Amino acid sequence: MTSLVLPFKPVAAHPAFVRSHAWLQRRRHEAAGSFGVATAVLVGFSLIANNSPGALRERPAPAEPAAVATVAKQAQTFTPFQVRDVAPDKAVALNAAMPIEMGPNPAAKPFEASSVKGTAYLRALTCLTQGIYYEAAREPEEGQRAVAQVILNRVRHPAFPNSVCGVVFQGSERPTGCQFSFTCDGSLYSQPMRSYWDRARKFAHEALQGYVSAPVGNATHYHADYVVPYWASSLAKNAVISSHIFYRWKGGWGQPSAFSQRYSKHEADPYALRSLALAAEAREQAAPTPVEEVSEIVVEAKRELPPELAKLVEAETTATGDARVTMRLPAGKPGQPVIPATPPTLGSASSVWSMSGRADANGQKPLGTPVTPPAQASAIPPSAKAGAPVTTAGGVE
Repeated sequence: MTSLVLPFKPVAAHPAFVRSHAWLQRRRHEAAGSFGVATAVLVGFSLIANNSPGALRERPAPAEPAAVATVAKQAQTFTPFQVRDVAPDKAVALNAAMPIEMGPNPAAKPFEASSVKGTAYLRALTCLTQGIYYEAAREPEEGQRAVAQVILNRVRHPAFPNSVCGVVFQGSERPTGCQFSFTCDGSLYSQPMRSYWDRARKFAHEALQGYVSAPVGNATHYHADYVVPYWASSLAKNAVISSHIFYRWKGGWGQPSAFSQRYSKHEADPYALRSLALAAEAREQAAPTPVEEVSEIVVEAKRELPPELAKLVEAETTATGDARVTMRLPAGKPGQPVIPATPPTLGSASSVWSMSGRADANGQKPLGTPVTPPAQASAIPPSAKAGAPVTTAGGVE
Protein backbone atom coordinates (compact mmCIF):
# COMPACT_ATOMS: atom_id res chain seq x y z
CA MET A 1 0.00 0.00 0.00
CA THR A 2 1.45 3.23 -1.02
CA SER A 3 0.78 6.37 0.94
CA LEU A 4 1.02 9.85 -0.41
CA VAL A 5 2.76 12.24 1.92
CA LEU A 6 2.56 15.93 1.09
CA PRO A 7 5.31 18.06 2.49
CA PHE A 8 3.97 20.81 4.77
CA LYS A 9 5.94 23.72 6.07
CA PRO A 10 4.21 26.14 8.47
CA VAL A 11 4.18 29.76 7.39
CA ALA A 12 5.94 31.93 9.87
CA ALA A 13 3.71 34.72 11.28
CA HIS A 14 4.76 38.33 10.99
CA PRO A 15 6.62 39.42 14.13
CA ALA A 16 4.27 42.41 14.60
CA PHE A 17 1.24 40.10 14.60
CA VAL A 18 2.89 37.82 17.14
CA ARG A 19 3.61 40.72 19.48
CA SER A 20 0.06 42.12 19.12
CA HIS A 21 -1.47 38.72 19.80
CA ALA A 22 0.65 38.25 22.91
CA TRP A 23 -0.31 41.75 24.18
CA LEU A 24 -4.02 41.04 23.69
CA GLN A 25 -3.72 37.71 25.47
CA ARG A 26 -2.20 39.38 28.50
CA ARG A 27 -4.79 42.24 28.47
CA ARG A 28 -7.86 40.53 27.06
CA HIS A 29 -10.23 41.99 29.66
CA GLU A 30 -9.10 45.59 29.03
CA ALA A 31 -9.35 45.06 25.28
CA ALA A 32 -12.90 43.73 25.53
CA GLY A 33 -13.94 46.72 27.63
CA SER A 34 -12.44 49.21 25.17
CA PHE A 35 -14.21 47.53 22.27
CA GLY A 36 -17.54 47.72 24.12
CA VAL A 37 -17.10 51.42 24.88
CA ALA A 38 -16.28 52.20 21.24
CA THR A 39 -19.33 50.27 20.05
CA ALA A 40 -21.59 52.12 22.50
CA VAL A 41 -20.28 55.50 21.35
CA LEU A 42 -20.91 54.67 17.69
CA VAL A 43 -24.45 53.43 18.42
CA GLY A 44 -25.18 56.58 20.44
CA PHE A 45 -24.13 58.87 17.62
CA SER A 46 -26.31 56.89 15.24
CA LEU A 47 -29.39 57.26 17.48
CA ILE A 48 -28.83 60.99 17.92
CA ALA A 49 -28.60 61.50 14.18
CA ASN A 50 -31.72 59.45 13.45
CA ASN A 51 -33.82 61.08 16.15
CA SER A 52 -32.87 64.71 15.56
CA PRO A 53 -35.74 67.07 14.65
CA GLY A 54 -34.41 67.33 11.14
CA ALA A 55 -34.45 63.56 10.73
CA LEU A 56 -37.88 63.00 12.23
CA ARG A 57 -39.51 65.80 10.25
CA GLU A 58 -40.05 65.00 6.63
CA ARG A 59 -38.11 67.38 4.44
CA PRO A 60 -40.51 69.26 2.16
CA ALA A 61 -39.84 68.84 -1.50
CA PRO A 62 -38.76 72.02 -3.26
CA ALA A 63 -41.84 73.91 -4.37
CA GLU A 64 -42.35 74.19 -8.09
CA PRO A 65 -41.98 77.82 -9.24
CA ALA A 66 -45.25 77.63 -11.19
CA ALA A 67 -47.15 76.38 -8.13
CA VAL A 68 -45.68 79.10 -5.93
CA ALA A 69 -46.57 81.76 -8.48
CA THR A 70 -50.16 80.49 -8.66
CA VAL A 71 -50.64 80.53 -4.90
CA ALA A 72 -48.93 83.91 -4.58
CA LYS A 73 -51.28 85.39 -7.17
CA GLN A 74 -54.27 83.85 -5.41
CA ALA A 75 -53.08 85.23 -2.06
CA GLN A 76 -52.95 88.76 -3.45
CA THR A 77 -56.60 88.60 -4.46
CA PHE A 78 -57.65 87.98 -0.85
CA THR A 79 -57.86 91.62 0.22
CA PRO A 80 -59.63 92.97 3.31
CA PHE A 81 -62.03 94.98 1.14
CA GLN A 82 -63.66 91.98 -0.55
CA VAL A 83 -66.55 91.62 1.90
CA ARG A 84 -70.22 90.81 1.48
CA ASP A 85 -72.75 93.59 1.92
CA VAL A 86 -74.34 92.36 5.16
CA ALA A 87 -75.09 94.09 8.45
CA PRO A 88 -72.54 93.57 11.25
CA ASP A 89 -74.93 91.55 13.45
CA LYS A 90 -75.78 89.25 10.55
CA ALA A 91 -72.08 88.93 9.73
CA VAL A 92 -71.33 87.81 13.29
CA ALA A 93 -74.03 85.14 13.02
CA LEU A 94 -72.79 83.91 9.63
CA ASN A 95 -69.22 83.70 10.85
CA ALA A 96 -70.24 81.82 13.98
CA ALA A 97 -72.15 79.30 11.87
CA MET A 98 -68.99 78.39 9.93
CA PRO A 99 -67.38 75.49 11.82
CA ILE A 100 -63.73 75.43 12.79
CA GLU A 101 -61.74 72.96 10.71
CA MET A 102 -61.33 69.64 12.48
CA GLY A 103 -57.97 67.96 12.78
CA PRO A 104 -54.60 68.97 14.18
CA ASN A 105 -53.69 72.62 14.47
CA PRO A 106 -49.98 72.58 15.32
CA ALA A 107 -48.34 75.74 16.58
CA ALA A 108 -46.00 77.60 14.25
CA LYS A 109 -42.25 77.40 14.72
CA PRO A 110 -40.64 80.22 16.71
CA PHE A 111 -39.53 83.12 14.54
CA GLU A 112 -35.96 83.79 15.57
CA ALA A 113 -34.75 87.23 14.51
CA SER A 114 -32.22 87.52 17.32
CA SER A 115 -29.37 87.20 14.82
CA VAL A 116 -30.62 90.26 12.93
CA LYS A 117 -28.91 93.37 14.22
CA GLY A 118 -29.03 97.11 13.77
CA THR A 119 -31.18 98.83 11.19
CA ALA A 120 -32.78 95.68 9.78
CA TYR A 121 -34.12 94.62 13.17
CA LEU A 122 -35.44 98.10 14.01
CA ARG A 123 -37.23 98.23 10.67
CA ALA A 124 -38.80 94.80 11.21
CA LEU A 125 -39.81 95.85 14.70
CA THR A 126 -41.42 99.07 13.43
CA CYS A 127 -43.37 97.33 10.66
CA LEU A 128 -44.60 94.56 12.96
CA THR A 129 -45.59 97.13 15.58
CA GLN A 130 -47.57 99.04 12.94
CA GLY A 131 -49.36 95.86 11.95
CA ILE A 132 -50.30 95.07 15.56
CA TYR A 133 -51.28 98.63 16.42
CA TYR A 134 -53.40 99.55 13.42
CA GLU A 135 -55.06 96.14 13.17
CA ALA A 136 -55.61 95.40 16.87
CA ALA A 137 -54.71 98.39 19.07
CA ARG A 138 -57.56 97.82 21.51
CA GLU A 139 -57.59 94.05 21.34
CA PRO A 140 -56.53 92.09 24.44
CA GLU A 141 -53.04 90.66 24.59
CA GLU A 142 -53.91 87.37 22.89
CA GLY A 143 -55.56 89.25 20.02
CA GLN A 144 -52.51 91.40 19.37
CA ARG A 145 -50.13 88.45 19.59
CA ALA A 146 -52.32 86.56 17.13
CA VAL A 147 -52.06 89.34 14.54
CA ALA A 148 -48.26 89.33 14.94
CA GLN A 149 -48.20 85.57 14.42
CA VAL A 150 -50.08 85.78 11.13
CA ILE A 151 -47.62 88.36 9.82
CA LEU A 152 -44.63 86.20 10.74
CA ASN A 153 -46.31 83.10 9.32
CA ARG A 154 -46.57 84.90 6.00
CA VAL A 155 -42.88 85.81 6.04
CA ARG A 156 -42.07 82.08 5.99
CA HIS A 157 -44.64 81.09 3.36
CA PRO A 158 -43.50 81.20 -0.30
CA ALA A 159 -46.76 82.85 -1.37
CA PHE A 160 -45.76 86.06 0.41
CA PRO A 161 -42.73 88.38 0.66
CA ASN A 162 -39.80 87.13 2.75
CA SER A 163 -39.50 90.19 4.99
CA VAL A 164 -41.68 91.65 7.74
CA CYS A 165 -42.07 95.06 6.10
CA GLY A 166 -42.69 93.41 2.74
CA VAL A 167 -45.58 91.41 4.21
CA VAL A 168 -47.13 94.31 6.13
CA PHE A 169 -47.07 96.73 3.18
CA GLN A 170 -47.76 94.18 0.44
CA GLY A 171 -50.10 95.68 -2.14
CA SER A 172 -50.20 99.13 -0.53
CA GLU A 173 -48.97 100.58 -3.82
CA ARG A 174 -52.31 99.31 -5.24
CA PRO A 175 -51.48 97.15 -8.31
CA THR A 176 -52.66 93.99 -6.52
CA GLY A 177 -54.68 95.41 -3.63
CA CYS A 178 -53.42 95.84 -0.08
CA GLN A 179 -53.24 92.87 2.25
CA PHE A 180 -53.72 94.82 5.49
CA SER A 181 -56.44 97.46 5.45
CA PHE A 182 -54.57 100.11 7.42
CA THR A 183 -52.03 100.53 4.60
CA CYS A 184 -54.80 101.52 2.18
CA ASP A 185 -57.64 103.12 4.13
CA GLY A 186 -55.94 106.28 5.36
CA SER A 187 -55.14 105.06 8.88
CA LEU A 188 -51.50 106.03 8.42
CA TYR A 189 -52.45 109.71 8.29
CA SER A 190 -52.93 109.63 12.07
CA GLN A 191 -50.12 109.28 14.57
CA PRO A 192 -50.49 106.44 17.09
CA MET A 193 -51.07 106.96 20.79
CA ARG A 194 -48.12 106.41 23.08
CA SER A 195 -49.24 103.73 25.54
CA TYR A 196 -50.99 101.62 22.88
CA TRP A 197 -47.96 101.91 20.59
CA ASP A 198 -45.55 100.88 23.36
CA ARG A 199 -47.72 97.88 24.17
CA ALA A 200 -47.84 96.79 20.53
CA ARG A 201 -44.07 97.28 20.26
CA LYS A 202 -43.50 95.02 23.27
CA PHE A 203 -45.50 92.20 21.69
CA ALA A 204 -43.75 92.74 18.35
CA HIS A 205 -40.31 92.46 19.97
CA GLU A 206 -41.27 89.27 21.79
CA ALA A 207 -42.67 87.73 18.60
CA LEU A 208 -39.46 88.50 16.72
CA GLN A 209 -37.52 86.87 19.55
CA GLY A 210 -39.43 83.61 19.27
CA TYR A 211 -42.74 84.00 21.15
CA VAL A 212 -45.41 81.85 19.48
CA SER A 213 -49.17 82.40 19.60
CA ALA A 214 -50.01 78.70 19.59
CA PRO A 215 -53.79 78.92 18.90
CA VAL A 216 -53.14 80.70 15.58
CA GLY A 217 -51.31 77.66 14.24
CA ASN A 218 -50.28 78.15 10.61
CA ALA A 219 -52.96 80.72 9.81
CA THR A 220 -52.06 83.24 7.12
CA HIS A 221 -55.35 85.17 6.93
CA TYR A 222 -57.82 86.74 9.33
CA HIS A 223 -60.70 89.19 9.42
CA ALA A 224 -62.92 90.91 11.97
CA ASP A 225 -65.97 88.93 13.04
CA TYR A 226 -68.38 91.69 11.94
CA VAL A 227 -67.56 91.31 8.22
CA VAL A 228 -67.88 88.32 5.86
CA PRO A 229 -65.17 88.28 3.17
CA TYR A 230 -65.97 86.57 -0.11
CA TRP A 231 -62.74 84.55 0.20
CA ALA A 232 -63.41 83.10 3.66
CA SER A 233 -65.08 79.92 2.39
CA SER A 234 -62.06 79.04 0.24
CA LEU A 235 -59.79 78.77 3.31
CA ALA A 236 -59.87 76.59 6.42
CA LYS A 237 -61.12 78.33 9.56
CA ASN A 238 -58.81 77.27 12.37
CA ALA A 239 -59.17 79.73 15.27
CA VAL A 240 -61.30 82.50 16.77
CA ILE A 241 -59.36 84.87 19.00
CA SER A 242 -60.99 87.96 20.46
CA SER A 243 -62.81 89.72 17.58
CA HIS A 244 -60.77 88.13 14.77
CA ILE A 245 -61.27 84.87 12.88
CA PHE A 246 -58.19 83.11 11.54
CA TYR A 247 -57.74 80.92 8.47
CA ARG A 248 -55.06 78.75 6.91
CA TRP A 249 -54.68 77.39 3.39
CA LYS A 250 -56.54 74.19 2.63
CA GLY A 251 -54.42 71.20 1.69
CA GLY A 252 -50.65 71.09 1.61
CA TRP A 253 -50.13 74.87 1.48
CA GLY A 254 -51.53 75.12 5.00
CA GLN A 255 -49.32 72.40 6.49
CA PRO A 256 -46.14 73.11 8.49
CA SER A 257 -43.92 71.71 5.73
CA ALA A 258 -45.12 74.46 3.35
CA PHE A 259 -43.61 77.21 5.50
CA SER A 260 -40.15 76.70 4.09
CA GLN A 261 -39.26 80.21 2.94
CA ARG A 262 -36.18 81.68 4.58
CA TYR A 263 -36.40 85.08 6.22
CA SER A 264 -34.33 87.47 4.11
CA LYS A 265 -33.06 89.51 7.11
CA HIS A 266 -33.29 92.59 4.86
CA GLU A 267 -36.02 95.14 5.51
CA ALA A 268 -37.21 98.16 3.56
CA ASP A 269 -37.53 101.52 5.27
CA PRO A 270 -40.98 101.58 6.92
CA TYR A 271 -41.19 105.36 6.70
CA ALA A 272 -40.56 105.28 2.97
CA LEU A 273 -43.19 102.53 2.62
CA ARG A 274 -45.63 104.66 4.60
CA SER A 275 -45.05 107.61 2.27
CA LEU A 276 -45.58 105.42 -0.79
CA ALA A 277 -48.79 104.00 0.68
CA LEU A 278 -50.16 107.47 1.40
CA ALA A 279 -49.19 108.63 -2.08
CA ALA A 280 -51.08 105.68 -3.56
CA GLU A 281 -54.08 106.59 -1.38
CA ALA A 282 -53.98 110.15 -2.72
CA ARG A 283 -53.86 108.88 -6.30
CA GLU A 284 -56.75 106.54 -5.59
CA GLN A 285 -58.87 109.37 -4.21
CA ALA A 286 -58.04 111.60 -7.17
CA ALA A 287 -58.83 108.96 -9.80
CA PRO A 288 -62.02 109.66 -11.81
CA THR A 289 -65.01 107.50 -11.06
CA PRO A 290 -65.84 105.01 -13.85
CA VAL A 291 -68.98 105.72 -15.85
CA GLU A 292 -70.71 102.55 -14.70
CA GLU A 293 -70.20 103.50 -11.05
CA VAL A 294 -71.60 106.96 -11.70
CA SER A 295 -74.69 105.38 -13.23
CA GLU A 296 -75.19 103.30 -10.11
CA ILE A 297 -74.82 106.43 -7.97
CA VAL A 298 -77.50 108.17 -10.03
CA VAL A 299 -79.90 105.25 -9.64
CA GLU A 300 -79.30 105.09 -5.90
CA ALA A 301 -79.70 108.85 -5.51
CA LYS A 302 -83.00 108.88 -7.39
CA ARG A 303 -84.23 106.08 -5.14
CA GLU A 304 -83.31 107.84 -1.90
CA LEU A 305 -84.25 111.43 -2.78
CA PRO A 306 -87.75 112.90 -2.77
CA PRO A 307 -89.35 112.93 -6.24
CA GLU A 308 -88.93 116.67 -6.63
CA LEU A 309 -85.17 116.35 -6.12
CA ALA A 310 -84.69 112.98 -7.81
CA LYS A 311 -85.67 114.43 -11.17
CA LEU A 312 -82.83 116.95 -10.86
CA VAL A 313 -80.11 114.29 -10.59
CA GLU A 314 -78.45 113.14 -13.79
CA ALA A 315 -75.17 111.76 -15.12
CA GLU A 316 -72.91 113.78 -17.35
CA THR A 317 -69.58 113.46 -19.10
CA THR A 318 -67.06 116.26 -18.77
CA ALA A 319 -64.99 117.70 -21.62
CA THR A 320 -62.10 115.50 -20.53
CA GLY A 321 -64.23 112.35 -20.66
CA ASP A 322 -64.69 111.94 -16.91
CA ALA A 323 -68.08 110.90 -15.58
CA ARG A 324 -69.89 112.96 -12.98
CA VAL A 325 -73.20 113.22 -11.18
CA THR A 326 -74.94 116.58 -11.27
CA MET A 327 -78.00 118.10 -9.65
CA ARG A 328 -79.50 120.87 -11.71
CA LEU A 329 -81.11 123.37 -9.36
CA PRO A 330 -83.78 125.55 -10.97
CA ALA A 331 -82.65 129.14 -11.45
CA GLY A 332 -84.01 131.65 -8.97
CA LYS A 333 -84.56 129.08 -6.20
CA PRO A 334 -82.20 128.72 -3.26
CA GLY A 335 -80.19 125.51 -3.37
CA GLN A 336 -79.81 123.25 -0.37
CA PRO A 337 -76.26 122.24 0.61
CA VAL A 338 -75.34 118.73 -0.35
CA ILE A 339 -73.98 116.94 2.72
CA PRO A 340 -71.21 114.50 1.79
CA ALA A 341 -72.10 110.93 2.58
CA THR A 342 -70.01 109.22 5.22
CA PRO A 343 -67.63 106.86 3.42
CA PRO A 344 -68.08 103.19 4.30
CA THR A 345 -65.80 101.85 6.98
CA LEU A 346 -63.36 99.54 5.25
CA GLY A 347 -60.73 99.09 7.94
CA SER A 348 -60.99 97.37 11.29
CA ALA A 349 -62.53 99.10 14.29
CA SER A 350 -59.04 99.75 15.62
CA SER A 351 -58.05 101.37 12.33
CA VAL A 352 -61.06 103.66 12.42
CA TRP A 353 -60.29 104.60 16.01
CA SER A 354 -56.63 105.25 15.28
CA MET A 355 -57.57 107.53 12.38
CA SER A 356 -59.26 109.98 14.75
CA GLY A 357 -55.96 111.14 16.27
CA ARG A 358 -57.79 112.36 19.38
CA ALA A 359 -57.15 111.65 23.04
CA ASP A 360 -59.56 109.17 24.57
CA ALA A 361 -61.28 109.13 27.92
CA ASN A 362 -58.15 107.81 29.60
CA GLY A 363 -56.13 110.78 28.50
CA GLN A 364 -54.09 108.99 25.85
CA LYS A 365 -52.12 111.40 23.71
CA PRO A 366 -51.12 110.81 20.08
CA LEU A 367 -47.46 110.53 19.18
CA GLY A 368 -46.29 113.74 17.52
CA THR A 369 -48.52 115.99 15.45
CA PRO A 370 -51.22 114.28 13.39
CA VAL A 371 -50.53 114.39 9.68
CA THR A 372 -53.12 116.43 7.84
CA PRO A 373 -54.76 114.44 5.02
CA PRO A 374 -55.04 116.02 1.59
CA ALA A 375 -57.67 118.74 1.53
CA GLN A 376 -61.05 117.44 0.45
CA ALA A 377 -63.15 119.31 -2.10
CA SER A 378 -65.89 121.44 -0.61
CA ALA A 379 -69.41 120.04 -0.87
CA ILE A 380 -70.48 123.15 -2.78
CA PRO A 381 -67.82 125.44 -4.24
CA PRO A 382 -68.24 129.07 -3.12
CA SER A 383 -68.58 130.05 -6.76
CA ALA A 384 -71.47 127.66 -7.41
CA LYS A 385 -74.48 129.49 -8.76
CA ALA A 386 -78.07 128.49 -9.28
CA GLY A 387 -78.38 126.22 -12.26
CA ALA A 388 -74.69 125.18 -12.16
CA PRO A 389 -73.48 121.63 -11.46
CA VAL A 390 -73.10 120.91 -7.75
CA THR A 391 -70.10 118.93 -6.52
CA THR A 392 -71.14 115.92 -4.45
CA ALA A 393 -69.23 113.77 -1.96
CA GLY A 394 -66.00 112.10 -3.01
CA GLY A 395 -65.09 114.70 -5.57
CA VAL A 396 -67.60 113.29 -8.09
CA GLU A 397 -69.62 115.97 -9.75
